[in-house]
Amino acid sequence: MIFVEHTYLVCYDIRDPRRWRKVHRAMKGIGEWLQLSVFHCRLTREKHLRMQDHLGEIINRSEDHLLIIDLGPADSVSLRVQSIGKPFEPIRKEAVVV
Repeated sequence: MIFVEHTYLVCYDIRDPRRWRKVHRAMKGIGEWLQLSVFHCRLTREKHLRMQDHLGEIINRSEDHLLIIDLGPADSVSLRVQSIGKPFEPIRKEAVVV
């Protein structure tokens, strides 16, 4: 079975510091931290849906705002990123040794 990964940008504005920390900890296990409330992820559809469900359980939908931006298929999308300061490194597909 082929699992197509997409590249996502996840940005959030969480009003409560405790909820912010929970979202931040959850995202650290999913993607690469770019800035304070911004993560870059490379996910299959299944992992994307699990992330969305998990984050939806953490946030307060009447106070918080979370954006999940699909940038397209990870292997064929050409990211055009301007970075001033620290360089931006896209997430590469790598073999995982268990």
